[in-house]
Amino acid sequence: MIMIRIRIRIKIATYAWTIICAIAAFSVTTHVTSFAASDIAAAESRYYQIVTVPVPQGILLEAGALQVMPNGQLAASTRIGDIYMIDGAFDNPPVNAKFRQFASGLHEVLGLALRDGWLYATQRGEFTRMKDLDGDGRADLFETVCDGWGITGDYHEYAFGSKFDKDGNIWVVLCLTGSFTSEIEFRGWCLRITPEGKAIPTCSGLRSPGGIGANSVGDMFYTDNQGPWNGACALKHLEPGGFVGNPSGNMWYKLADVMGKRPRDPKSGSRMHIEAKQIPELVPPAILFPYPAAGQSKMGQSASGIVYDSTAGKFGPFQNQLFVGDQTHSTVMRVYLEKVNGRYQGACFPFRQGFASGNLALEFGPDASLVVYGTDRGWGARGGKPFALQRLVWSGQTPFEIHEMRAKPDGFELTFTQPVDPATIAAPSSYRLETYTYIYQSNYGSPEVDKTTPAIKNIVAGKDGRSARLFIEGLQEGHVHELHLPGVRSISGEPLLHPAAYYTMNYMPPQP
Repeated sequence: MIMIRIRIRIKIATYAWTIICAIAAFSVTTHVTSFAASDIAAAESRYYQIVTVPVPQGILLEAGALQVMPNGQLAASTRIGDIYMIDGAFDNPPVNAKFRQFASGLHEVLGLALRDGWLYATQRGEFTRMKDLDGDGRADLFETVCDGWGITGDYHEYAFGSKFDKDGNIWVVLCLTGSFTSEIEFRGWCLRITPEGKAIPTCSGLRSPGGIGANSVGDMFYTDNQGPWNGACALKHLEPGGFVGNPSGNMWYKLADVMGKRPRDPKSGSRMHIEAKQIPELVPPAILFPYPAAGQSKMGQSASGIVYDSTAGKFGPFQNQLFVGDQTHSTVMRVYLEKVNGRYQGACFPFRQGFASGNLALEFGPDASLVVYGTDRGWGARGGKPFALQRLVWSGQTPFEIHEMRAKPDGFELTFTQPVDPATIAAPSSYRLETYTYIYQSNYGSPEVDKTTPAIKNIVAGKDGRSARLFIEGLQEGHVHELHLPGVRSISGEPLLHPAAYYTMNYMPPQP
């Protein structure tokens, strides 16, 4: 028997607001899905091929979370409360994949992790572990590990769970009620769940998480979506004790002694970097994913799952970098991070589009392919399918891409995945740079504001043949630096597969 303790407090007003939000989201995203797929997907497929795992008729595999099992099976949970064990998901091709239901009757499983023979699941209302005792392929023992947060029954009260960290903790990020308010304890917070099952309040200021995961050194990040106090979707570092921007849930500091005093509320209408100087606990987003406007493609609209490249080069030249999904655009993005002034910041790049549904969960498989798991329930997606389970497989050919974008006190250093043509890399006409930021406000989202056009004063090609140093006048703290490289060519004359990068400059690097 499944032991799930759920505290439900249904409010008519909450449901009414949920319906309004769902209608608004539908009206926006059905427009999004009408756009034709870009020709870039065909070029991307030369390097990274999308392989679809067929889903048997009658199975509603609406994406939740993923976990590779020790025997090579893939565990896939769903938003409707099932967990399937999949044999053959990593076959090439996976045409004979077999699905077996491991568990059912759970409550929107958005996190899976494995430890000591137990499969752990982050449900909407609790963190649970389960085990198959009799070896029949179906879980028959379920134990509540922790239920140290509340739910009201609101549609948006998602709970995303991480893998185990180095200390044996699971990190859970909790969406606000209706994604706007905090109607019950710890909505809009990150909690750590210890091996003993204790919930430790860890970060405040969350709005609407779409995924959670660690980088290569074990620091935890989550994606948050555009809305109140979020001008655009973002990747945010979950720094213990930190406040990540939305004060709606900060009433629960009264239940979080370990967090200390409640931080001062930010001033609506200000800018994030200005408020961060006044509020010590405020941790600016490590990465802002520029939001599309007026027909622009830019990066995305619903940032989701996070995973770092742990394949030691078997997935291409991006070892230890992060990959982040986008649900609305049905894409996977790439992120390079660095630390400046003790805080994370860095650049995001387009990576791969053309997936069949709205990408939610990402996981690397034992064959070094990237498993991409999607759903479009609640929000439409460009992919067009209600759900999909796919793998992204490197062909072995290296695309010509920007590899890293590092901030310098007077510009940027760029590295590339292939040798570059020295004439085009040094030509000022090869580049276009602008900056902008977002209004930090209680209203929903923000346009790009405070735009500037820094001057690229000098360009020096690196002696290694794969890098360039850009000397720039007019770098802007707190701004996204949007760099286009239409004229740069490889030594063999190829243009960049994705000739754009978006660097979030929270802090200016110090002079050496």
